[in-house]
Amino acid sequence: MWLAFDTATDRASVALGTGETDIVETEVAGSRRHAAALLPAVEDLLLRRGVGLGDLRGIALADGPGSFTGLRVGASVAKALVQTRGLELWTAPSLMVRAAGVATDGALVLALADALRGDVYAAAYRFTRGGVETVLAPTVRRPEVLAAEAPVPDLLVGEAPPALVEPLERWSGRAMVRPPAGAPHARWLIALTARPGGACRVEAVAGWEPVYGRPAEAQVRWEITHGRPLPGSAGGSR
Repeated sequence: MWLAFDTATDRASVALGTGETDIVETEVAGSRRHAAALLPAVEDLLLRRGVGLGDLRGIALADGPGSFTGLRVGASVAKALVQTRGLELWTAPSLMVRAAGVATDGALVLALADALRGDVYAAAYRFTRGGVETVLAPTVRRPEVLAAEAPVPDLLVGEAPPALVEPLERWSGRAMVRPPAGAPHARWLIALTARPGGACRVEAVAGWEPVYGRPAEAQVRWEITHGRPLPGSAGGSR
C-alpha cells in the first residue's frame, strides 16, 4: 500500500491505496495550511482505510517544481516517515502528475504551472501502454520561448495567469484543462510507481531534496545581498 502526496501547489493532495482504482484521496486548500494540515490529512486517510503506517510499502511524493514552502513541507514529512518507518521513497515531477490525470494513450501532454515573474514551469510527456516518455523535461520558460522550443501538444493541462496561458492556447490550438481536472492529484502518483518512466525510487533519502524549479524570493534576495549561495540550500531545475 502506498501513501502519496503532492504539495507543489496551493492545493495539497493526499492519497492512500494500492492501485489506480483502490484509492482514497483528500485535499488541503491553501498553501499556508500545508504544514499544519498535512499530517492530520494522512491520519484521516489511514483511519478511513483502517490501516496503519506499518501497512505501507512506501511514500510516493511529487518533488516539484512548484511552491518552495509546499515542497519543503512535503519533503520533510515524507523523509521523516521513510526514515523512521523504513519505507521506500518514490518521486515524480508534479507536472508529470498533472499530465497523468488527463493523458490518453499515445497523446503528447504539455503540463504547465505558474512560475511567477512572467514565466511558466513546463514539461511534456507521452503516455503509452509501455510507460511514460519524457519528451520535454521540467523547465522554466517564458510562454513565447516555450512555444518556439516545445513540440505542439495534443493536450494542454495546468494553471497559470490568463496572460501566460492564452498565447500557449493559441499556439497549440488546444484549450487548457484547468483544475480541478488539471490539478496534480496524488492518486496518479500511486499509479506512476508502477509505470516504466514514471516515478523513480530515491535510494539516498537523507541527502535528497525536492526540485524547486527556481529559488524562493527570500533566497534570491539573501544570495544577492551576500554574493554567495544560501547555506543549506538545495534543489534546482530538473
